[in-house]
Amino acid sequence: MTSSTPPSTPPSTPPSASAGAARRTVLAAALAAAGSAAASAAPAVASPTAPTTSAAPAATPAGLVDNRFWASYTDWRSGDHAGTRPVATRRPALVIGAPAGRTDHTDPHTGSTSEWEYATWTSPRHTSTVPATELIASWNADTPPGTWIAVELRGRYADGTETPWYVMGRWAAGDTDIRRTSVDGQGDGRSTVFTDTVAVDDAASGVRLVAYRLRLTLHRRPGSGLTPTVWRLGVMASDIPDRFTVPASEPGPARELVVPRYSQHTHIGQYPEYGGGGEAWCSPTSSQMVIEYWGRRPTAAQLAWVNPAFGDPQVCHAARHTYDHQYDGCGNWPFNAAYAATYDDLNAVVTRLRSLTELETLIRAGIPAITSQSFLKEELTGAGYGTAGHLMTVIGFTDDGDVIANDPASPSNAAVRRVYRRREWENIWLRTKRYNAAGKVASGTGGVCYLYWPAHPTAAQRRALEAVGVR
Repeated sequence: MTSSTPPSTPPSTPPSASAGAARRTVLAAALAAAGSAAASAAPAVASPTAPTTSAAPAATPAGLVDNRFWASYTDWRSGDHAGTRPVATRRPALVIGAPAGRTDHTDPHTGSTSEWEYATWTSPRHTSTVPATELIASWNADTPPGTWIAVELRGRYADGTETPWYVMGRWAAGDTDIRRTSVDGQGDGRSTVFTDTVAVDDAASGVRLVAYRLRLTLHRRPGSGLTPTVWRLGVMASDIPDRFTVPASEPGPARELVVPRYSQHTHIGQYPEYGGGGEAWCSPTSSQMVIEYWGRRPTAAQLAWVNPAFGDPQVCHAARHTYDHQYDGCGNWPFNAAYAATYDDLNAVVTRLRSLTELETLIRAGIPAITSQSFLKEELTGAGYGTAGHLMTVIGFTDDGDVIANDPASPSNAAVRRVYRRREWENIWLRTKRYNAAGKVASGTGGVCYLYWPAHPTAAQRRALEAVGVR
């Protein structure tokens, strides 16, 4: 979901109000000022492949979040096919079989019109276990040069009427064929698309989205024989109650994961065409940390375009490949997940967790999480800044239950590891309402996070993901 704050606005500037935006959460493309607290060195206590056990999570609120992802061969055989076919490989996928036809597409960001062959897959209708106020789609795909995909969603209201087909993204891993983009101006008077999220306009009215279908359109250059390959597609549906505070949770066992540390401030002023430069790159910087935690990184050939004078060129690469040309920033949540999944055998989704206990369950299984939050400077001790929207990577918990985070809004890579007070951190992450710097009511993310994990996880990792509703 997006903030109405443009990417070039300083983090302490409150997001502007907009009609129908009361339930909007915050897209973290806003700038984050450098943290002033020094970070201590992290002990090397765990690795992605370290043996681990996964204890059962404590009770968490039920009925807030529903995840449905299509990823198996059986999933891809279901639904309506027009030129697509499933493939039963070790990582089942959907590809173009025989194109359903040809279409012209005019790229709104270049003005160029090109002809494409296309094929479509429409999912079965999924009835959510949560009558939802918000829906966020995410996908994992490979798009060789000369191919791209479009993801659309059609929701059903409780009264049986339906939304239009909303475009949730026109996406390619690269940026030479189309410009990767969200689509503004979509709504039907009861729900609206805010960059990457379908949101009910007035949750207090009782309007809810109770079901949805997804439509996936695969494109390729005519006659090329190429195909996108889609491994995973789905939606997180949620109805998080309005809340300025959340109940305190009891700390679980301590654990810290060894995750690479990158500061977005290393890249201040670099490649301003991607959302204003490194000072706005909290999301791709966090994504790159977790991608490398799982042992993946871009090749030297993929990084050849980056100025060799720039440090950590892989962060520049992540910014370029998560950039949303409509939003004009790198904080589109599904685009970050899709970028992570371009690396070999990585799954990636956007979801919501319901509690800090669920996050501890993932950490115990060796799975870090990239979390989205917004806060005033005085609300998070040691951060040294306030922000209208910011991503950081949670890598562990101390003996006292405090949160250990790799915070990219730090002055250097060495300062990225931070320890934040548990009670402060869980409240700013899980709340849906807050007061901004002007004293006005603004929105919070309600527990949004990105999860990246191997396509073939360990049994402990699988149990942990299932415990938080991700399969």
